[in-house]
Amino acid sequence: MEKLPPELRPEQYASLAEVLDHVSSAHGPLPAFTCFGHSLTYREIDDLSNRLAGFLRNKLQMNPGDRIAIQLPNLLQFPVVVYAAIKADLVIVTTNPLYTAPEMKHQFRDSGAKAVVVLEAFCDKLESVIADTDIEHVVIARLGDLLPEPKRTLVNLAAKHLRKMIPAYELPGAHFFREAVGSDPIGTAATRAGENTALILYTGGTTGVAKGAMLTHRNLIANMMQLRSRTSLVMDDQSDTVVAPLPLYHTYAFQLHLLTMAYAGSHNILVPNPRDLDALVKLLRRNTIHGFAGINTLYLALLRHPKIGQVDFSTYRFCGAGGMAMSSSIAEDWQELTGCEILEGYGLTECSPVVAVNIPGEVRRGTVGKAVPETELRVVDDEANELPIGSVGELQVRGPQVMAGYYGREEATQDSINADGWFSTGDYVNISEDGYISIVDRKKDMILVSGFNVFPNEIEDWVNRHPQVIESAAIGVPDERTGEAVKLFVVAGEEAPGPEDVQSWCRQGLAAYKIPRKIEFVEDLPKSNIGKILRRELRE
Repeated sequence: MEKLPPELRPEQYASLAEVLDHVSSAHGPLPAFTCFGHSLTYREIDDLSNRLAGFLRNKLQMNPGDRIAIQLPNLLQFPVVVYAAIKADLVIVTTNPLYTAPEMKHQFRDSGAKAVVVLEAFCDKLESVIADTDIEHVVIARLGDLLPEPKRTLVNLAAKHLRKMIPAYELPGAHFFREAVGSDPIGTAATRAGENTALILYTGGTTGVAKGAMLTHRNLIANMMQLRSRTSLVMDDQSDTVVAPLPLYHTYAFQLHLLTMAYAGSHNILVPNPRDLDALVKLLRRNTIHGFAGINTLYLALLRHPKIGQVDFSTYRFCGAGGMAMSSSIAEDWQELTGCEILEGYGLTECSPVVAVNIPGEVRRGTVGKAVPETELRVVDDEANELPIGSVGELQVRGPQVMAGYYGREEATQDSINADGWFSTGDYVNISEDGYISIVDRKKDMILVSGFNVFPNEIEDWVNRHPQVIESAAIGVPDERTGEAVKLFVVAGEEAPGPEDVQSWCRQGLAAYKIPRKIEFVEDLPKSNIGKILRRELRE
């Protein structure tokens, strides 16, 4: 097991509040976060978060350990609220901005959130469910709250009138973000630390109802150092600019941008709406960028954009990927276009999230790299017996980044983490002799054809190499003869292949029992907010 170097020992910091003290003192005058063309320095973020922390503790009388939900897109307000909650000794609950009212209700009730900071555009949905939650305090943020005048007023007016983004709502007693950050700074630093929960992150729900993973101060600081051991190999402290298109409520972006890049003093450019590809490409064209973090579907969308060739990629040193398997063809095309290889990694919400990352200069395409330092891995069969190197089985992880458990779900916690601290990931993998991890597929997505295990990722990776296929998704459907058969959903390019063409292509690279029996062409595939393909919805 690889060890962290002495300078990256997590024990230096008893809590995330101490990490933030270091960030402010070490990087104060440097640009921290930029959004809508306006930047805030680490010192300005520190001052705003101190004031918001004072508001939460003194005005709202929130107590250490109370839960505060954050339902915001990637705006300057997001890091301010996160850092304020840490300083006020609260437990953060990040909430998907695209949640429907029932999904909001479930998460707020499940987490026991006492307060919520919410974008005004979502207040009508909050109004419809707040009576059925424990929420006592609402802080309403507007898009332009942290922009200078007159841009602030113009952005807020545009949101309210031109785009009609803000439905009518009534939330009596609610406070506004601008008011809150005008409060007196917090006087007493946070005291809870170590094994206390700092963050409740809800799993993506791609396999069922989302559960809240409790991540402690120790979990998050350890994983920050583990990830930093990789990013510092290609990123320069206090000078590099990283684009943040993935939502900050999501585990990977939260850890990368709000903790790891902040600890390095990097400049993070926040992208409120990564689906607006024109705006994203324009941002890439107008800024000198050193790092970019995305997922397979986002890289694919950028490669297809007509103006991507106008972007200067000569300064790029870090392109990260996680969240879903990278297609080999997309990784190859991206490197050919940019000259920067994608460092694919692997993680889970329950692991803070990083488990493995490819090492710069030692990338093995088609794998998620090697385990980050201080992390133990093993592969087991369905009875939890450890398998020899090279076998395909379920991955188990043990390390300081593994969560404390699922909030309010003791049985689910015991099912996931055994008495020896091994966390069962639900992912089938193969680990090579020299430690490279190949993700075979999700255990729950495996298709059983005539007794043979068929993994959707393998089929999709091969089909996506077809020159007329943009992307695909494979699922299992009932079959009287074979038990299950492979059904393939295909998003085709301008010249769509026929089903026979796709099957013929599959015969060139896949065993007979893996060839899709049914092929359906669709305009697009159902995806989560970060772009993961939702096979569950295809099955339903």
